[in-house]
This record gives sequence, structure tokens and C-alpha cells, in this order.
Amino acid sequence: MAMLADSIDLVIGVDTHKETHTAALVSPTGAVLDTLEASTDRAGLGRLLAFGHSRPADRRLWVLEGTGSYGAGLMTLLTAAGELVAEIDRPRRPARRHGAKSDPLDAIRAAREALGREHLGVPRRRGAREALRVLLRTREAAVGERRRALNQLHALVVSAPDELRAGLRALRGASLVSRCAGLRDVAGRTPELAATVRAIRLTARRILRATAEADELEADLRTLIGSMAPDLLTERGIGPLSAAWLVVAWSHPGRVRSEAAFAMLAGAAPIPASSGQTVRHRLNRSGDRILNRAIHTIVVSRLRYDPTTQAYAARRRAEGRTDREIIRCLKRFVARSLYRRLERRVTS
Repeated sequence: MAMLADSIDLVIGVDTHKETHTAALVSPTGAVLDTLEASTDRAGLGRLLAFGHSRPADRRLWVLEGTGSYGAGLMTLLTAAGELVAEIDRPRRPARRHGAKSDPLDAIRAAREALGREHLGVPRRRGAREALRVLLRTREAAVGERRRALNQLHALVVSAPDELRAGLRALRGASLVSRCAGLRDVAGRTPELAATVRAIRLTARRILRATAEADELEADLRTLIGSMAPDLLTERGIGPLSAAWLVVAWSHPGRVRSEAAFAMLAGAAPIPASSGQTVRHRLNRSGDRILNRAIHTIVVSRLRYDPTTQAYAARRRAEGRTDREIIRCLKRFVARSLYRRLERRVTS
């Protein structure tokens, strides 16, 4: 089994933070050659790049934590400079109660862990893929705000004074929100009633604002994903949101090394759970859960509307499979087919 140490002359491990980054030069044998702490502004990132070139090396690898957060600026600079960059998760701490902890030690651990691995994570691209991600996250926040406001609105209506609750208790959904948003202040009301009307009106208007924001962001996502991966939108059961989450997790051709690795990333790779004469697999609870949710949504949609998927499910039920096992098998199939389509068609 080939390890990174067999193909690299120098590893630069970087522990990233908001204000400073700490880098460590590590040889293929794990020896620490030097360390440096630099600021995260343009000058500091330039110092880190020069630090990485301070030792002669034909094959140099940067290993960063948090390339999608604190390390994003450094990752962009290194990629533009033609450097080889890999992402690593948080290094394992020493298995003892009083394990040493410092930024230089974390940078060294990142580099040394990378040296012992057969495969390293490739950072996700920015550009159009990053545009999808920020739109999705912002829409997710708007949807969450709408859900919380709806819950608050129902609670306010339930506990409202009788004269106010009587006109609202039979309403549901958009009708309730619209009526509540149009409530007006009337002179002579008791302080309790006046305050409740104001709270209900403001909460309903917050729901309307969050709904409009979510709808606007979804329209932007539909346009962007339509230009990046139009073929995905022609697949049965795939809407703009599911397609966008797929592209965000996958990122670009070659980042995920195989369809099996993509299935593992999506939490769709089956886990053996055999014992004795029982041979079975169970659902995978790990991986990217948002990507898993997108694939699950696609499978549920196909089970409802796609005759081919319905026929498959009926055949597997006749074989004694449970609905959960059928969905697990379908998620693995969808992960395989979508990975192949993404590798062929998506443009960044």
C-alpha cells in the first residue's frame, strides 16, 4: 500500500485560525524542519507561501485544516500559485489525559498524519460551486427562520385573549399568516391585547419576509444549477435544490476518486451487519448528511412517481425485503448513477 511519504519530498502542515495560521515544514520521515506563525492578511499569506518554498523540494504538498472556512484564503492563494493542496480533518489528539496542545503541534500532527495516509481529501473548488453553497446556506437559514416564526405564531395564537383567538383559531397556513400580518392597532384595547396583536403581526410579517427570501434564493439556485448541470434537472426526482446539494458535495471531476467513495461520502454505502447464518447490511449513518438527505429525497420521489422504481420495489418486497432495505439499495444505486453523470457532465 503506497503512502504519501513515498511520493512527496516536503509536507507543509497548516493549523488555520481566524487571525493567524501556523505552518510546519515536515520531511517525509516526519522530522520537523521549521515552524512559522503568520497573520491571515495578504502579507501574512505571502509569508506562508515563501516559508513553504524556503526548503528545496521537487514535490511539495500543503496540508490544511478548514479549507472551507478559516483556511479558504490560503487555499485560494496556494491553488492560484500552482501548489499541491490537500485537506485533512482535525488531527487526532494524543490518547492521554494531559495531551500537549498548541498551534505548532497541531500543524505538525496534520503533516505527520497526512504522511501515513493512502488517500487525502482534495479541497472543494470555489467559483460557481461556492456560489451554490452560499445561496443554499442562506436559503436554509431563511427556511429555518420561517419555521421558527411559524411555531412562535401558533403559540401566540393559542395563548391569545379570547376576543383575538376566536377570529384566528379556524385559520391554517397561508390564510393564518396573511390575516395575522394585517392585524391593526385599535385604541382602547387592554395592554395585554394590544401587545399580543403587535407580537402576532410582527411575527407574521417575519414569516412573509423569510418566505419571500427563500423563494428568491431558490430562483437564483435554479438559474445557477441550470447553467452548471442542466442534465441533472432532467433526471426524474431531482429538483434544483437536490441538484445543487449534489454539486456542492461533489465539487469537481476527480475530487472524489470513485463511485464507491462518493457513496461513502453520501452515507449510502451499505454497512455489513451479518452474524451467524444471517447475512445482511444496514444503513450507513455517517457521511455528509445533507447529501444523504438529497439522495433520500430523490429515492422517495422516484418511489412515488417512477414506474421502473416502483416495479423494482415490488420485486424486492416479494423477495422478503423490508421498505428500509429497499430504500438503502436504491440510495446506493442512485449514488452510483449520479456520480457517473456528475463526472461526465457538470461544468465549474
